[in-house]
This record gives sequence, C-alpha cells and structure tokens, in this order.
Amino acid sequence: MGTLLVSSQLIWTIFAPGDFYGSAMEGALPAIKERAEKLRAKIEDDLANEGVQWDWIFEEGIALHRLLAHSALKDLMVVGPSDIGVSSVGPSRMVGDLVLRSRTPVLVVPEDQKGLDCFAPAMVAWNGSSEACNAVRAALPLLKRASKVYLIKVSEEPHGDRHDFEPVEGAAYLSRHGVDCEIVEVPPGDASISDTLSAAAQMRECSYMVMGAYGRSRLAEMLLGGVTRQSLKDPQLPVFLAH
Repeated sequence: MGTLLVSSQLIWTIFAPGDFYGSAMEGALPAIKERAEKLRAKIEDDLANEGVQWDWIFEEGIALHRLLAHSALKDLMVVGPSDIGVSSVGPSRMVGDLVLRSRTPVLVVPEDQKGLDCFAPAMVAWNGSSEACNAVRAALPLLKRASKVYLIKVSEEPHGDRHDFEPVEGAAYLSRHGVDCEIVEVPPGDASISDTLSAAAQMRECSYMVMGAYGRSRLAEMLLGGVTRQSLKDPQLPVFLAH
C-alpha cells in the first residue's frame, strides 16, 4: 500500500507487486481488490469527521512506478519502511528511489505507528548539508505547527569537500518563517549517528524527525553504511526525508 498526502486532499493508492508474466497477478487480483475495498471502507469511516477532501485511487502495477507517476503534484508521499512483498531485513529500496527520483518529500512511517501528532515537538537532524537545508524547507508547513522544534547536530569531523551551514544558519532560516527552535549539539559517543539521533528525538518526545537524505552517493551508503540507510532500517519514529 502506498499513500500520497497533499495539503487539502488525501489520495490512498493500493498497489500490487509487479508480475512479468501476468498469470500470478491475474489470480491474485480478486483477493487484492477485496482487501482494498475493506480498507477503503475503514478509511472512509476514519476520514468521515476529519474535514478534509480526499480521493481513493485503485491502480495495478509496480508501487514505485505508480507513486512516481502521481508525485509531481503532491506535497508529501507517505510510505512504510519495508518494500512491498519483500521479507528481507534492511532499508527499503523503494524509499531510496522515491527520495532520489522525485522532488516530493517522503515521510517514512514505522509499521506500528498509529498516527502523527503535528502539534507535538519535532526534531530536525542537522548536518549543514544542502540536503538538510532542502528537508527543512520542504518540512516548513509541518514545523510551523510543532509545539517545539529541536535542531540537533551530532558533532562530527568537518567535511572538506562541501560547504556546511552552521546550526545557527538553519535556526535563522526557521526564525524568518516564524519557527523558533532550540539548537542542541550532541556528542557522537559509542552509538551510531542514527541511533544517537533517534535517542535524542525520543528523549525530547518528538513526534517525527526531519532529515536530509543521502548526503553522499546512494552507492556509497550501500557499500559503507550511512545515516540515511541506518535510520531507515528500523525507524523508531516517522522520518521526513528530502534530497
């Protein structure tokens, strides 16, 4: 299942994994449609009192392709942390493709997440990269609703091959848009940066985390590991991503 969220409209889209030969898909489609109708009934009931416009779209095809096809006029794509029909443990390849191939930000929601409190505290994972700046700009409508915003920087060695924006510059940008934030610098310690960020967010009861995705090449992250990749393996809270 994939979900597209726009400013005043919800579009829920059900997808099935790709089938090159068509026979397996043809046999499974009736059951998929039946489950989709049950989900539609539940969604309609949940949204009945929300006061938002929404549409329901049922489409057949590969989830990544259909989400990309719809993404251009959407504000946010909301997806789970695992690839559809894939049981292997690890970060979703589809999430990485959506972030890198679409200009639309992606919100990755843990499997057991029951909702998103937009008025709770929020956290920005700040490393001064252009990706982090893009994520902050894209998340601004959400950050304006947060009761408190923390701009968290995990102390690292400076990167000589890029221009890093200092945390105060990120805070100044948010302030110009009416968002006050608290700058927090966290020592890396023995834990990974992704675990350190997750712990910092949970300690401050943040509802979600904003993060720039793939500050170095995706291939490098796959081979060497990286904050984006580690953060998507088993997210403990919703992660708002932009590249």
